Formats: sequence, structure tokens, C-alpha cells
Amino acid sequence: MSVNGVEIPEQAIHREMQYHPAPSADVAQYEAARALVIRELLLQEARRSELNPPLDATDPEEGLIQALMAWAVQVPKADNAACRRYYDTHRERFRSPVVHHVSHLLLPAAPDDHEARREAIARAEELLAEIGDDPGAFTAAAMTHSACPSRDAGGDLGPIGRGQTVPEFEKALERMEPGKIASRPLETRYGVHLVYLRGREGGEQLPFEAVQAQVAEYMEQHVLRRAVAQYLQRLVGDARIEGLDLDGADTPLVQ
Repeated sequence: MSVNGVEIPEQAIHREMQYHPAPSADVAQYEAARALVIRELLLQEARRSELNPPLDATDPEEGLIQALMAWAVQVPKADNAACRRYYDTHRERFRSPVVHHVSHLLLPAAPDDHEARREAIARAEELLAEIGDDPGAFTAAAMTHSACPSRDAGGDLGPIGRGQTVPEFEKALERMEPGKIASRPLETRYGVHLVYLRGREGGEQLPFEAVQAQVAEYMEQHVLRRAVAQYLQRLVGDARIEGLDLDGADTPLVQ
């Protein structure tokens, strides 16, 4: 395989494969070869343009690529009006993080143990009937019957943010009303739960001024990725590449 007459050794492709996990060895090999071709193209272009790596670059070749991208791909700053339009169109993305304060009671049962699941659900329903809507009774039941280490704290799991628990538990919390005990048992991969949502914080709309810098950075990065992709596609189109069929180039190859 070669790029404008410069050969890329097969051993280099094999070494590069470790950085491209894929469903099969063939896919990993193609992605590794593709990455090395793009890298060689960028290095050739940087040298042709007589660029130099930054003085503080620890890897001269990586520094050359960075210098080339800074010189060849320039993105204007996002203006305030554009940022404001994006914010107004995507307001749901700009809310403070939601935190749930939760207690639970766990009756363990493996997902594939159907008999244990049925028994756990039946027992959970019995306990729920005894607890009713009494938080004190919930705490006592959790201390007595829960298989989770949180039983020592009456089932208190503390504050739970997004992504800190399994999806099925998180979705149930989002549907619950703060201060209430769930009216039915919840099944997760761990077993059957009774859930008490003690409180919920966050979720408030953040003002534009608080997220303006974040919006600007996102918009600039989006434009940069498109500009880099177009630049790479032009380099690929102008190059003489042998031994590999490139269907284009995208930004992950130069990150």
C-alpha cells in the first residue's frame, strides 16, 4: 500500500490495528490502513507547505499535523445571534442536572429465574400492602427485608444523577412524583424493588447567559468537523493511493 509513491509497511498496519477495535479482523485492518493513509497524506501536505511543528510538540509528526490543520482549516467564531438561535431552538438541552433522592427495598432475583421472579413480585406486593404510603413503614421494611447494603440506612441510596443507575430504574424515577412510594413493584436486572422517591432537584431551564460559551463551543466544533472532513476529502481526491479503496475521510481519523 502506498500514498503518492510512499509505501506504508504491512507491519505498521498490524501495529495500528490495536487502536481500531472492530467486529472482525478484516474491518480492524481496513480502519488501521485507512488511518495510516490519511496520516501520511497530512504529513506530506504539511511538508509540502513547509510547515513546522510547535516548539512544545512532544511528537514531531503529530505536531506537523496540528500545524497543518491550524493553517488549512480555520473556523470563524460563533456570533451571539447564531448562538441565541441555537439556544432558542434547543432549549430542552439546557437544563440543570436532575438529581433524585431515593430509597428502595430490593428482593433479588436473576432475570432468567422466572420462578424466583414470580416469588419476589408476590412478596414485594405483600410488603407494599403493609407499607401503604407511610415513609416510616418503608424505612422499617427496607431495614428488615432488603438485600441491598443500603438496608442499613433504611434503603437510602442517597442522591442519584443521570447515568448513575440502570436505565430501567432511572426511567421509573423520572415517572414518579416526589414524596411518593411507587404504587407497584419495579423489576430490574437485579431483582424486584419497592421505590420511595423522597425528592427531586434540578431540571430548571438554564438562562442563555449561563450556557452561551458552551453553545458557542459546540457550534464551532460542529463547523470544524465539517470543514476538516471536506479538507480531507479534497486531499484524498487529489492523491495517488494504491492498495486501498478509500470512500472518503472523516474527522475521527485525525483526532
